[in-house]
Amino acid sequence: MSELVTGDAVVLELRPARLPSRALAAAIDLAVISCVFVLVSVVVGIASVTLDEAAVAAIGVALFLLVLIGGPIAVETLSHGRSLGKLACGLRVVRDDGGPIRFRHALVRGAMGAVEILMTFGVVASIASLVSARGRRLGDVFAGTLVIRERVTTKRSVAVPPPPPWLVGRFSQLDLSAVPDELWLAVRQYLTRMHQLDPGVGRSMAVRLADELVTRTGIAPPQGIPAAAFLAAVVHERQARDARRVFGGARGASSAAPGSAGGAAAGAAGGAAGPAAPAGSVGFAAPAGAVAPVAPAGAGGSGAPAGVAGPGAEEPEEQKGAGGSSAGFAPPG
Repeated sequence: MSELVTGDAVVLELRPARLPSRALAAAIDLAVISCVFVLVSVVVGIASVTLDEAAVAAIGVALFLLVLIGGPIAVETLSHGRSLGKLACGLRVVRDDGGPIRFRHALVRGAMGAVEILMTFGVVASIASLVSARGRRLGDVFAGTLVIRERVTTKRSVAVPPPPPWLVGRFSQLDLSAVPDELWLAVRQYLTRMHQLDPGVGRSMAVRLADELVTRTGIAPPQGIPAAAFLAAVVHERQARDARRVFGGARGASSAAPGSAGGAAAGAAGGAAGPAAPAGSVGFAAPAGAVAPVAPAGAGGSGAPAGVAGPGAEEPEEQKGAGGSSAGFAPPG
């Protein structure tokens, strides 16, 4: 991955093409151009039988310049950096700032290509591409261009498994502003692949990520909560906040329009709801000893969420005896 910064301070993430793919594209282009050159030479040779040797030599030089050098320049200019070989290999020539190339870029690339590809049989271009950090040959350096990969294989995105129902909304007061994006990415990758890992390795990774998350937030989770369930609950809380920020703001703006008396109530109700759990995702089971007590009859107005003990409530005996890890989490079953 190559990060390029444009004049507007916008970071572009481009994937530079390496030597094997560029060599294959160049081989396809040279094969096509050579066939065209041979056909044109045969036709011109038949038509110039009556000419003298000097005229035939001049026509040969003109054909070389027009077909072998002018041809690639015209193709790259008209196709904005996509020759036949590059199109077959999923490559494209762009400027250093990520924009499409113009005639002057193609002209410099074609002129230098005649020296470093045709006259040296690609040796100079190969060495320059291997030395360059972004795989550029001399023509790219002088023209200010870069060959990138357009077709990048993307894997099917896997949804993050939802947290246990008894942990939804448990960390609504957690301050997540100090958690960096790198840690969020690591947690997300672990949650989407934890069932593919060895159980022991998965538990150690979950505990390590949970420790880092506790260090960033400054609040340790209650005893008896598995590290993986804690990570899923925190990620779910962040997704819920993002959803409220996006959809709640849009509904609030629509409710401000005249004639939408019930828009504010609908926006508030929609913003308070978290995102629904994705279909087919794998959830977490409640750990042994962490079963939520059933609220007695008539206690529906207490306001405490289901599965969360109210202030002053005593922990169950099973939770008190549950063994914890370094972050106070019981390893998931």
